[in-house]
Amino acid sequence: MKHNRNQTTTAQDQPASGDKNAWILTSLMRLFSTSGEKNSTIRRRSGFSAKIAGFVFLTTLIVQVAITAISYHDYKQDLFFQSVDTARASLASFLNMSAQSGTPENAMASAQRTVPLSAEAATLLLQSTAVMGVSAYDLEFRPLKRWGAVSAPDLRVMPFQGVRNARDMGFHVYEEILIGPDRTGWPYYFILRLDTQSLAQEAQNYLVQSALIAALFSTFLTTILMIGLGYWYLNPIMVLTGMIRKASEHPEDPDIAEIGDIKGSREIAKTIRAAQKLIRDNAAHIKDIRSHAEDKIHQLAYYDSLTGLPNRTQFIEKLRSFNQDNATPKPFVVVTLDLDHFRDVNDSMGHHIGDVILKSVGERLKKTLPPSALVARAGEDEFAVMMPLTSGGNKAEDVARKVAQMIKSERFIIMEEEFRIHCSVGFALFPEDGEEPEQVLKNADIALNRAKEDGRDMVRAYSRDFDLAVQSRFQLLRDLRLALEEQQFELHYQPQFNIQTGQIIGAEGLLRWWKPTGSKEGGHYISPGEFIPIAESSGLIVPIGEWVLRQSCAYAKKLNEETGRDIRIAVNVSGVQFRQKDLVDTVAAILDETGLKPELLEIEVTESSFMDDIQYTISVLKSLNDLGVELAIDDFGTGYSSLAYLRQFPIDRLKIDRSFIMNALSDSDDASIARTIIALGRALGLQVLAEGVETREHEQFLINEGCDEVQGFRYAKPLPEDKFRHFIDMYSGDLAYFDESSNA
Repeated sequence: MKHNRNQTTTAQDQPASGDKNAWILTSLMRLFSTSGEKNSTIRRRSGFSAKIAGFVFLTTLIVQVAITAISYHDYKQDLFFQSVDTARASLASFLNMSAQSGTPENAMASAQRTVPLSAEAATLLLQSTAVMGVSAYDLEFRPLKRWGAVSAPDLRVMPFQGVRNARDMGFHVYEEILIGPDRTGWPYYFILRLDTQSLAQEAQNYLVQSALIAALFSTFLTTILMIGLGYWYLNPIMVLTGMIRKASEHPEDPDIAEIGDIKGSREIAKTIRAAQKLIRDNAAHIKDIRSHAEDKIHQLAYYDSLTGLPNRTQFIEKLRSFNQDNATPKPFVVVTLDLDHFRDVNDSMGHHIGDVILKSVGERLKKTLPPSALVARAGEDEFAVMMPLTSGGNKAEDVARKVAQMIKSERFIIMEEEFRIHCSVGFALFPEDGEEPEQVLKNADIALNRAKEDGRDMVRAYSRDFDLAVQSRFQLLRDLRLALEEQQFELHYQPQFNIQTGQIIGAEGLLRWWKPTGSKEGGHYISPGEFIPIAESSGLIVPIGEWVLRQSCAYAKKLNEETGRDIRIAVNVSGVQFRQKDLVDTVAAILDETGLKPELLEIEVTESSFMDDIQYTISVLKSLNDLGVELAIDDFGTGYSSLAYLRQFPIDRLKIDRSFIMNALSDSDDASIARTIIALGRALGLQVLAEGVETREHEQFLINEGCDEVQGFRYAKPLPEDKFRHFIDMYSGDLAYFDESSNA
């Protein structure tokens, strides 16, 4: 590798390139280590500061790299030009050394014969400089001689490349064209081939050094900036961030230490102090809100929002705590009262009137009873009272009657309207009627329910018999649900006759419940009077009634197909079922499903089931009539039907209640009622059917009065499907048949 004198001089002023790179790298690592130690705390405390440091470092480094790239190109070019100039100067000196004596003019005269460069001078030139070869041309561009590795191109056709007339020959080899006397002082053209590999290595070393210096400078600048940013901004921001994090994690108790002097920006210091005050104020505000919310939740959970009285939950807790501090439990009475027909007040006068009445009742109980009494609202229109009982004081029943009397004796005047409120009252004793507060309250409720069942406006003490009745009722309800699921129901049919012709015209489908048991009989029948009220109160009467309708229609269709006779089946629809919005759709669907002719189905509705809403009743009856089914009013005469409404009902038949027929022969009033119903039916063009016909005398009475149809034990009891079919086959068609069969 060859170096010119200038290059050698530069290398002596600096360490060797390998040692220089190692020194720079070591210095950079030390600076990185130092700056890393200074900034490690910031980087650990916040990813944000690390991002800032990275951004500053990269920005500075990119600028330095751009500057280095520009300076590298200039440096590389300067090295090349310096090498060429050195080679040119060396050539000129060697030409002078080997030239013949004389002036340049003489040299020009002999240019065609010889070149003033001896072989020894050329060899020395090639050995001591970066020149690899030399070519000489005369002024007419004819090659004269060449030394070393150089081509002999035709200068007349070779294009010039730049001012310096250099061209890249590849692999770090360049050719420099020295043109004529103006460049060399001699009447010749020279081409020098130069080896610039050493120049490339030096340029590369320069690039590495520049890159390391750029990285070192960027690191140094970043460190300085980050120290300043950390002092003035980042450290205070980290304090603020920590405060906010604690406030978010524990808003009620953020555990923020008192902050003294804050180094850094005055604006940030003010912001931190303001944030600290805001966080503490917010924590106090949250605590205050939570306290108020807990009070409100407690109020909602334990007190009635309308009357302000304790609710049922609070009442039970008070009962529990009443005897906690006493070794010997003190007796007390729990009285529960329910306002009679309070729903009617809400429906007729509006809920706002009902609310005023409830508040007035609560205030009256609170003011009238002694301070030792505990008054609570236990339900919608139900109140509960606990009164301690002392020896020689009031008895439990006296307390209950006093509570009832204070409600009934006072008038409630609301918006110039006067109301008199009656109530049903039940009471139970502690500890006689229960050792737990919940049990005493439950037993008082049982006594209250018994008071309502006995006709309302009553006072009833708890009795174990009441509890047994309630348990029996719930057990029967569970059994009833099971009976519906397991299809324990069946239908019996009681025939109906035309009293004038003796012909069977239909039958009434009556529900029977055969309840399986473990007895040797396998089970027993449950009376409809026992389970129908429970089915109605629980809502089970709706699916049961739908089952009865479907079974009756299917059986009527079967009778029609097997006997060829049109026998109408009557089905009683309860009030609960009648008020269902889909009753008409249900009947229509069952008729379509079974294929029964509508006129062979009769729907029986009792008076009490439709008198609450006459317009709705008229609408439903008309829709059923449009289906083509027969309509009858069952137990007619026991309700309070208005003749004005009766004329609007699209009914086909009136059924006289059995109680009037059974007593018609011995009670003139019942006989008169039966006659009136028959006459009313005739006047309105309706068929009249008498139930409860048990004797020949009953039958004769009805014949004499002009009744149309009859039904009763004189003819047949309700029969299962197979026995009813047998009855149809055996009946002769004459009512005298039953006189003969009874004699037999």
